[in-house]
Amino acid sequence: MIWPVFDARTLRPMLAVLPDRPPPLSGKGLVYEPKYDGIRAIVFIEPIAGAPRVRFWSRNGNEKTAQFPEVVEGLARWGRGLRGPVVLDGEIVALDPKGRPAGFQRLQSRINLHVPGHRRSAPQLRPDEQPAAFIAFDLLRDGDDDLRRLPLTERRARLQRLFARHKPGAAGPRLAEQMAGDGSALYARAEREGWEGLVVKTARSPYRDGRRSPEWQKLKILQTEEFVIGGWTEPRGTRARFGALVLGVFDGSTLRHVGDVGTGFTAAELDRLWTLLAPLETTACPFDPPPKTKDRVHWVQPRLVAQVRFAEWTDDRRLRHPTYLGLRDDKPARAVTRARAGRDATEPGGPPGTDSDEAAAIVGQLDALEARKKDGRLTLPGGDTLDVTNLAKVFWPGPALTKGDLLRYYTRVAPYILPVLDERPLVMKRMPNGVEGKAFYQHRAPDPIPPGIRIETLPDDDVPARLVGGSLKTLLYMAQLASISMDPWFSRLSALDQPDQVAIDLDPGDGATFSQILDVARWVHDELHTLGVTGYPKTSGSEGLHIYIPLQPGTSYEAGMLFCQIVATMVATRHPKVATVERMVKKRRPGTVYVDYLQNIRGKTLACAYSARASAFAGVSAPLTWDEVYGKLRPEDFTMQTMMGRLAQVGDLWAPLRRDEGADLIGALDRLQT
Repeated sequence: MIWPVFDARTLRPMLAVLPDRPPPLSGKGLVYEPKYDGIRAIVFIEPIAGAPRVRFWSRNGNEKTAQFPEVVEGLARWGRGLRGPVVLDGEIVALDPKGRPAGFQRLQSRINLHVPGHRRSAPQLRPDEQPAAFIAFDLLRDGDDDLRRLPLTERRARLQRLFARHKPGAAGPRLAEQMAGDGSALYARAEREGWEGLVVKTARSPYRDGRRSPEWQKLKILQTEEFVIGGWTEPRGTRARFGALVLGVFDGSTLRHVGDVGTGFTAAELDRLWTLLAPLETTACPFDPPPKTKDRVHWVQPRLVAQVRFAEWTDDRRLRHPTYLGLRDDKPARAVTRARAGRDATEPGGPPGTDSDEAAAIVGQLDALEARKKDGRLTLPGGDTLDVTNLAKVFWPGPALTKGDLLRYYTRVAPYILPVLDERPLVMKRMPNGVEGKAFYQHRAPDPIPPGIRIETLPDDDVPARLVGGSLKTLLYMAQLASISMDPWFSRLSALDQPDQVAIDLDPGDGATFSQILDVARWVHDELHTLGVTGYPKTSGSEGLHIYIPLQPGTSYEAGMLFCQIVATMVATRHPKVATVERMVKKRRPGTVYVDYLQNIRGKTLACAYSARASAFAGVSAPLTWDEVYGKLRPEDFTMQTMMGRLAQVGDLWAPLRRDEGADLIGALDRLQT
């Protein structure tokens, strides 16, 4: 059969992100599903008279049809009643003795692991010894209809109708549970029954095959991750084969040690692992730097991936209380990097975005095009492309920086700025003739939009479609459009009316000095400290400072702005000679600093952390420590030319804000009254 739109063999599943802060347990426009702990599978069922054809592939495109015959048989029986071919997205899971979905460790015994140069010799469990099932949670094709562009709710409705028309029977496919609007009951069950967690999805999200999208977010209960095996230690006592597996994650092309796991192995699993590890032994240590271990280590080529459960990351970035769960063959070793949750720029793998090799490749392409003064096409990670033009055009005459320099900066800083922009609508301030030319604001996404650029139509919005941040391609696309700064909303798509942060903008008036700006920032810090609220300062990238305050989930824009108004008014009242909240410029006293709280309105924006700015010195909105605010600094110290060096020294100072639980505004106001 010829597929008119896509071929199921080459389709890759849409993937969920692990956000910096857990997604809310309730919210309009959200749906909640169990996070099954198995093998993700794209299933193709083609009804043929008498014997429907069934095939399925893992997320990496490895065919798994022959490994799970009982799953294929159940799907085939179900497929006899279908009128046309279907493509399902779901999870192959092991079943416990009561027929319930179980953990990946049970499924481990059913997987044929293929390692270059190795022929499998360990025995496999039969399907009757460890049964498995397929759980469907998405419908991508129904007959001749390609459903990927439809919202999730419409795809789900068609999937439910499909299951209602064609009853699967006890051994057939299962329909994933789903709760709309409120996932608290499902989360409580997950905790009671020991699930891995939930997946929180935006109800209107289309199916973005092959992409990891913030429209789907993981809500984890257990810390379970994959790690690369780089060696094993000598056994002790009565333990056979080996003592522990030496684990790591990739940081670009470098394998970093994260700890060892020595528990969770059965005798059979020790024997099975030994047959896989021994052929991969090498004299060369795959880690950089080599780990310090008490026991003798045998190094192996880093090809095997282990799934491990652990309590937490320690301060020295090691696994605490790890337990081995099994091997995975549905993820290549090179794809194993540190999960985003709770990490900063100094941790293994760094923040999400381009790794150093990928960034260098993009920068090299930009260098070559600009040197030839040619327009061209960039090749991005994953094989995506982006057309760029006028790279040699000077945007900052003072430091003589070009449009190409802007794209190079955003390529390098992407791992730090992308989490700041993730899932937020964006406003563009375009400056096609550089910082000395005219600027104009653009809320509406351009039309047509290149493929791979995320746009969304927001509820109660007079703008037809907006750009949404979170991907490298969108970041560079905006820079290509001469949008020098990155200006995101204070709220995310999953809760547009509930900001997760607000800001106080310190704007110098005529005659005010940066020294006065620092004084006002310190006074804001004093008031926040009194109220028990944490503020995070950064330069504006021009002449001012911003102080951001993270908010608890569910906080309204009105509440956030009211809190900022109270703090700003307290500062202006106590220090009227320097600080003011007067809106009208003509009425402000010369030499004062405007303490602006009015940016905290739905749809208003400020340049975000790590954003380039249109200041004459090519400034960057740089996160600061409060020690720096209480010391001596100059805005000119933080530029596109100096920012990467600063990041290498101080790391991601904005990461703690993303991990912050948010200010207790009610408690803060209670303190104000005492």
